[in-house]
Amino acid sequence: MSGSRKANRGPSAGPENRRALIAAAREVFATGGLTAPLSTVARRAGVGQGSLYRHFPDRTALAVAVFDENIGNLEAIVDRPDTTLDDLLDLVIEQALVSTAFIDMVTANPHDPRVVHLGERFYEIAERALDRERAAGRIGAHVATDDLLLAVSMLSGVLARSDPEDRRDVARRAWALFHAAFAPR
Repeated sequence: MSGSRKANRGPSAGPENRRALIAAAREVFATGGLTAPLSTVARRAGVGQGSLYRHFPDRTALAVAVFDENIGNLEAIVDRPDTTLDDLLDLVIEQALVSTAFIDMVTANPHDPRVVHLGERFYEIAERALDRERAAGRIGAHVATDDLLLAVSMLSGVLARSDPEDRRDVARRAWALFHAAFAPR
């Protein structure tokens, strides 16, 4: 047996393999996008492709697992009563700087219930943040949740087309434009 291959530990390795696959997919999707080869994910996780497909029967199932963690992080930040829309969008930007694949997945699979669920969770996060901003007088009443989601989608699109070393600056400039448009009138 090759020294680079892990011994098969059977079903007890399942949870560890699942975690390794999600972590590897996060890295692979960040650099190669949502269409990156799943064989690369399996290799990076140190498991065979059979293990990958036992845990995630298709690319969407794997992507949903990765982005479910991102949505959980966004939910956690918006749960804090002192969180501003800037705080939330800073985290969205950080996630987008690492991977623009989330928006790609949502737009490519608009009717897949696994993906719809993530979109619904993100909508609720955005709605809660906007309600808080309106109550604090930091955002105009003219801004709807769909406007914020459109801004995030536009931001993701421009980041996907930007050189990785320029993305942080592009994100800040884009958010400054949205900030001005969303200000109370």
